Amino acid sequence: MGWVMILVLASAALLALWRLARLDNAALQFAAAALLFGIAGYAWQGRPTLAGAPANAAEKAQVRETDFSRTREDVLGRFDTAWRWLNVADGLQRTGDTKGAVDVIRSAIRAHPEDPDLWIGLGNALVVHGNGIMSPAADLAFRRAEALEPGHPAPRFFYAVALAEGGRFADAETIWQDLLATTPANLSWRPLIEQRVQAVEQIRAARMIP
Repeated sequence: MGWVMILVLASAALLALWRLARLDNAALQFAAAALLFGIAGYAWQGRPTLAGAPANAAEKAQVRETDFSRTREDVLGRFDTAWRWLNVADGLQRTGDTKGAVDVIRSAIRAHPEDPDLWIGLGNALVVHGNGIMSPAADLAFRRAEALEPGHPAPRFFYAVALAEGGRFADAETIWQDLLATTPANLSWRPLIEQRVQAVEQIRAARMIP
């Protein structure tokens, strides 16, 4: 019953933002990320009012589609080695097997250690597996991608995406603003950066973040 009430309240909050604050789809996705991050934190901390019981390791909650999954083909391309491995990881994440997704990408990296797209995918997978937390391992994966492809905006863009997925909108916005100032105006996926900056601004206007 408690989970039902949490989901009802979260849905009501998003509905209110859509009706009253008039957030667009991108901003609503970020707002949903913040709410789901809070719910994930609640689940991770446990429910102290309930009696203790052994966890069932076979139960896995399905993971919603991430911003990385929605945009990676536009930014990183498709039909290459990384694309095939990342598709497998996405499939595992959708079934709730976030650890399996991490393990698959790590296996791919062992075979292709110089592929920056796989390192970006590993960073994202580690953040998803950690319920939105940018762990040192995830941070290192994104930095490894940037070292393999210095100057390319993709590692930093997806690093910011991962920060936003965990509710760190201000940190993500700082990176995206810097990318807008330093990337070519004719970059094919530059609108993706602009949309996310606008989304953060809308969320701030709705007073969801400082």
